[in-house]
Amino acid sequence: MEQKREQTKSPAADGFIMPGEFEPHRGCILIWPERPGSWIYGAKAARAAFRNVIKAIAASEKVYVAVGAAGMESAKAMLKETGEPWQENVELFSAKTDDAWARDVAPTFVRKGNVSEEHEIRAVNWEFNAWGGEVDGLYASWEKDNAFAKYFAEIYGYPVYDAAPFVLEGGSIHSDGKGTVMVTESCLLSAGRNPKLSKEEIEQRLKQYLGAKKVLWLPRGIYQDETNEHVDNVCAFLRPGEIVLAWTDNREDPQYALSAESLAYLEQETDAKGRKLVIHKLPIPDIPVCITSEELAGYTFEAGEDEREAGERLAASYVNFYFSNDAVVMPVFGGENEESDRRAVALMQEWNKDRRVIPVYARDILVGGGNIHCITQQIPL
Repeated sequence: MEQKREQTKSPAADGFIMPGEFEPHRGCILIWPERPGSWIYGAKAARAAFRNVIKAIAASEKVYVAVGAAGMESAKAMLKETGEPWQENVELFSAKTDDAWARDVAPTFVRKGNVSEEHEIRAVNWEFNAWGGEVDGLYASWEKDNAFAKYFAEIYGYPVYDAAPFVLEGGSIHSDGKGTVMVTESCLLSAGRNPKLSKEEIEQRLKQYLGAKKVLWLPRGIYQDETNEHVDNVCAFLRPGEIVLAWTDNREDPQYALSAESLAYLEQETDAKGRKLVIHKLPIPDIPVCITSEELAGYTFEAGEDEREAGERLAASYVNFYFSNDAVVMPVFGGENEESDRRAVALMQEWNKDRRVIPVYARDILVGGGNIHCITQQIPL
């Protein structure tokens, strides 16, 4: 495929904007899990969970799965060779990555025009430094992940806006497709990302590369979220003017203060169109999800890589879902949180009557550090 030149202007200057995830997609990107410091016991359980996520998404859109050399045999066996109809909508391609967090290392896509009109899709490449670089990054080497966005755009023919050296991850932004972008202060103002830029300068970059007119700065995210609290784990747009916020009524839970602070902020804000936001509270699991000793024994950490401890609380949230073209693909955690799972699924179905809610058991993704939204990146139509 002919290579497309990098763009010299910005998306905003060229009339491009980041669509909402709830808008139609032409596909979704995932990366097959492999890294021993993220995916325990040879990634066996993680790959089964990834397969279930891919199956749910492939029912309504194309899924592009990046696979390293060591994982290709298992990816073919699980995603292409069992003869199930959904597998016709899955395309494997070879790629070298450091880990499997497609949301953060794949391109962010922007669109010019509406899907009902003549339109164009382009990619944005951010600088990736493993969620904090030398300050508090989670692993010592991230060169392959940092190169992945441009690599994907090149092989699939998307023109690229290069925002580097501005550091950003896809999980740290949510768009309503109408000019409003949500972020968290705890993440975007962290010392390991863009310490030489002021909050105002960071906001200007978001407007420049996402076509945003207004940025909502939530103070905090999910307790113990090692990404410095990405917004996609705590708050998401269901549609323009309507959001879902991770919540707990338990005042003894550390999450209560974090969510209450964000709620107070959001209740005083409007979106880019001047509308007050409709805020739905989505309770987190009633019982904290923590790493067990058995799970801990399954990791193989490299030098310089962030390690876990038995009993460590994971950043479990039902907000970390993916909008496919016809569904909400949503994490559930099972075990002592089965009642919490049922409650969350019922609420999401109530708030998304035009889509199916597909719950996927996702503890085996969470032990890697993130969840369903973190491992997916949509390509808008």
